[in-house]
Order: sequence, then structure tokens, then C-alpha cells
Amino acid sequence: MKQRALGGHVGRSWLPVENAGASDLWLFVEPYGEDYWLKPGEVFAVAPEAAGIDVCFSIAVCQEGITVWLYEDGDPTKVVLEYTVTDADGKRLECGHQRPPKPAGSGATEPG
Repeated sequence: MKQRALGGHVGRSWLPVENAGASDLWLFVEPYGEDYWLKPGEVFAVAPEAAGIDVCFSIAVCQEGITVWLYEDGDPTKVVLEYTVTDADGKRLECGHQRPPKPAGSGATEPG
């Protein structure tokens, strides 16, 4: 994990997510199911949009990816609806960032 403050984030209310694997990894941020795709070696940061709120992160991990929920003050009834996902340089990323194309003829649906 990067030791410096990622993209200018300081304090506790942000979550660095690093892809230490050899293939692409998806990151879903709930409650909207927005997806962001990390290439091997990339690091993204998930943080609340509003500054100064204390956030607790709930994380579910599977082989293909990570799902993150943000809760204000650690209260599961206070879901944080406004958040940002940024890259290591602090650039704000949009939903679907680096999403791979669905295989032709697969009938698969895109996440998000």
C-alpha cells in the first residue's frame, strides 16, 4: 500500500484500495453499485464528498473485486450517498472507469 497521502487525502475518512493482483479488479461503491476498474498496481481512494464527516467503511471482498459501503459515524442507518473515487494523483473518476467491454455474443450485462 502507498505510504504517502493518496491524492491529497488525509485523516481517517477515506479508504485506499490497491490492486496487488495480476489482473483487473472491480470496485463497486454502494448504494448505487457504481463500478470502477483497477489495473494491476493501481490505487484508488474512496471518500465522502463532504469534508469533516467521520465515515466507517464496510467492505466485502471476492476473487473478482471489492464492494464498499460508507456509513456516517459508523451507523449503518446513515448511508453516505455522496462520495468520490479518485486515482493516485487525486483525479476524480467517473462510474465505469476502465470497465472492460462485454464479450461479444455473451449476453452478459454490464455492471452498474
